[in-house]
Amino acid sequence: MKAPRIAVDAMGGDYGPRIVVPAAVEAAREGVAVVLVGDQPLIERELADLNTAGLDISIVHASQVVEMDDKPADALRRKKDSSIQVACRLVKNGEADGVVSAGNSGASVACGMFILGRIKGVLRPALAGILPTEKDPVILIDVGANVDSKPQHLAQFGLMADVFARYVLEMKDPSVGILSIGEEEGKGNAAVREAFDLLRKSELRFIGNVEGRDIFTGEVDVVVCDGFVGNVALKLSEGLARSLSHILKDELKSSWLSKLGTLLSFRAFKRFKKVVDYAEYGGAPLLGLKDIVIVAHGKSNELAVINCIRMAATFVRNNANAHLAEGLAAHAALASKAGTSDKSAA
Repeated sequence: MKAPRIAVDAMGGDYGPRIVVPAAVEAAREGVAVVLVGDQPLIERELADLNTAGLDISIVHASQVVEMDDKPADALRRKKDSSIQVACRLVKNGEADGVVSAGNSGASVACGMFILGRIKGVLRPALAGILPTEKDPVILIDVGANVDSKPQHLAQFGLMADVFARYVLEMKDPSVGILSIGEEEGKGNAAVREAFDLLRKSELRFIGNVEGRDIFTGEVDVVVCDGFVGNVALKLSEGLARSLSHILKDELKSSWLSKLGTLLSFRAFKRFKKVVDYAEYGGAPLLGLKDIVIVAHGKSNELAVINCIRMAATFVRNNANAHLAEGLAAHAALASKAGTSDKSAA
């Protein structure tokens, strides 16, 4: 089977080529073909210090970079030779199978939508965040691609996340819930209540409303929400995990007895750190496009970028988009065109 070829935005993220290039090389060692997109001299400088013999790594030069404070619309119009646009066009032209970027997330979403386009029947692409729980990871969708979502959009988010869970994360029978202010049917705003009815009528394993406190219990595999709410929940969970880690670290250093306990519990603390580390889950796939785009955290380290490339490769190997198209065809009612607005979504 032909190795997936992933276009990697080498200029994306807070650290750029210094982190992205070594991560891409490591992914190439695992059998993924990698196309590094960005400032060629800078990329070559990083590659010079690495052993790339026998690896399928190529470079495509891009003269522009989308900065973190650039507006998505401006990035689309004024930076046509940016690394994220060039990476998306490589996929559009069949020269790569997917895109990974730790750069401006809004620009990544916009480029994915307007260059790659949506799968037929998809009303709005959505970002699927992967979060740690007491058990297996949970998919939170949407985490920021759409800040105003209609009921049909929310129902489709659940369908797309179900396909992602089955064919990329290899969950056998994922459960789907919708985020609301109470578990009882009828709770939530009008969009949530109507989406509840649509999801209940679908063939998904829909378990009803879930509350914010339920996200991390591991009792639900997919949590559906509006992108505004999802992004707040994602950032809140990241901040909480970071703050708890700092508090725990300070407490463990507060006395000699605490320090002794730390030494005795070193392995447990190491496992805890791994569980709450976003790098273990890579990035958020933008579901609903004709080809896969993985949006990584701006502060992604080498492990996070490697896991993003792995995820993109798995997406391609398992032909997840074909399964998504099949799922949409089987749930034609969720493809109602009511209230669709592509440009406002970007």
